[in-house]
Amino acid sequence: MLETLVQGVLLGGLYTLFALGQSLMFGVMRLTNTAQGDFIILGAFAVIAGVSLTGDAVAPWLVALAVLPVAFGFGYALQRYVLNGTLGKDPLPSLVVTFGLSIVIQNLLLELFSADPRAIDTGGLSTQGIALGGAMSVGVLPLVVLAIALVPTGALQWLFARTALGRSFRAVSDDREIAELMGLNAKKVYAFATAIAFVLIAVAGALQGMRTTVSPSDGPLLLLFAFEAVIIGGMGSFWGTLAGAMILGITQQIGFRLDPGWGIWFGHIVFLVVLVLRPQGLFPKTRG
Repeated sequence: MLETLVQGVLLGGLYTLFALGQSLMFGVMRLTNTAQGDFIILGAFAVIAGVSLTGDAVAPWLVALAVLPVAFGFGYALQRYVLNGTLGKDPLPSLVVTFGLSIVIQNLLLELFSADPRAIDTGGLSTQGIALGGAMSVGVLPLVVLAIALVPTGALQWLFARTALGRSFRAVSDDREIAELMGLNAKKVYAFATAIAFVLIAVAGALQGMRTTVSPSDGPLLLLFAFEAVIIGGMGSFWGTLAGAMILGITQQIGFRLDPGWGIWFGHIVFLVVLVLRPQGLFPKTRG
């Protein structure tokens, strides 16, 4: 059982990275990005393409770091010139646009990379482990993923609570009209929020490609994991997103321990129970 809990926490770290961008975009703009999973896969294939172009001359970690500013610029432009036009009281336009982007990304990746699963070569890091005593050991890469997941979670909470940019995020989220009367440009603020979210998405994609194989059709499943983690934890709450991801990961690992076919199903059951009993999530949005 201890090994199951440890593996569940490590899996929850990956799910946290899947979900943080979704939580940020919803928390600031009330926008549900239905292409979240496909953008994660796009980030993974961007690193795969970069590694293929550079060969052994550049380490995969450096290629992944080079993708981050590209992701920031792409997210900023996407929000500024596409998604801002879909925002309003009706959530349907943003859902339709991001769903359309999901289809475009999947077909583009199929055209460029085919349907074959691929992975980012980490030079054996994905198979290295640390013995914890007895027969139990944990993978080095999952530990790295967990550590990386904790950093942006804390950083986002600090950003929202302690910085001028975070205060502008909170202001346009609470009341866009009053924020604009006070001199804020809501469209630019939204664009910065999405740019940060896309950096997190690129990080999640790179680590997903390092941890396992990816294919162009994986996006919807990753979106489901991200959405479940956000709902379980509480929409717009970063620590809640972390907690929801951990609960989802541990639940899935318990299911896998009981039967190899039950893991993902167990996660869905927990998501459904939370949705019915506490639809606002276990840890509603916090600002401090």
